[in-house]
Amino acid sequence: MPKQRITKEMVVNAAFEIARSSGMEQVMVKNIADKIGCSVQPIYSYCKNMDGLRTDVVEQTNIFIRQYISEHIDKENLFASTGRAYICLAKEEPFLFKIFVLHRRTGISSLNDLYEQEASPHVAEKIAHELKISVSQARRLHLNMLIYTIGIGTVFSVTTPGISADEIYKQQEIAYEAFLRQALDSKKLD
Repeated sequence: MPKQRITKEMVVNAAFEIARSSGMEQVMVKNIADKIGCSVQPIYSYCKNMDGLRTDVVEQTNIFIRQYISEHIDKENLFASTGRAYICLAKEEPFLFKIFVLHRRTGISSLNDLYEQEASPHVAEKIAHELKISVSQARRLHLNMLIYTIGIGTVFSVTTPGISADEIYKQQEIAYEAFLRQALDSKKLD
């Protein structure tokens, strides 16, 4: 029987599946070799260091999350359904959600930097148009909801036996209403 040729893609995919099912802490050379069904030697040939492999897993996680969110949003209610999609992600994929939340982000020295890096470029304009508020108010509202959703999603993903999704959605709606009122009140001041 011919030897199986181990590729970098196989190593990254195995590492991603381990991270997805058990967390990034379990992404170790031995676990990857066991998952692929090979010795540790081919893994070492692709992984000069584990930081590089973990970076590849983070990139694959980000791709997975973008696809997951796009498949779980309602185009007619983009803003609210995106928040709900992140909560579903936290429940269904808690380890990937943790990787998404906790991966190191470079070049961030303000919340504005974070918003620029994390938010899609035209979301604030869509929110502003839909709610008839300024783009700066929409950005503030969106940033507040991003921060809130990531926070409550993190709580949701690490509780046992778990908070009900309905309770989380209700709390998200309360936060949205409060942040929207704040944006509308600031509109009067502009």
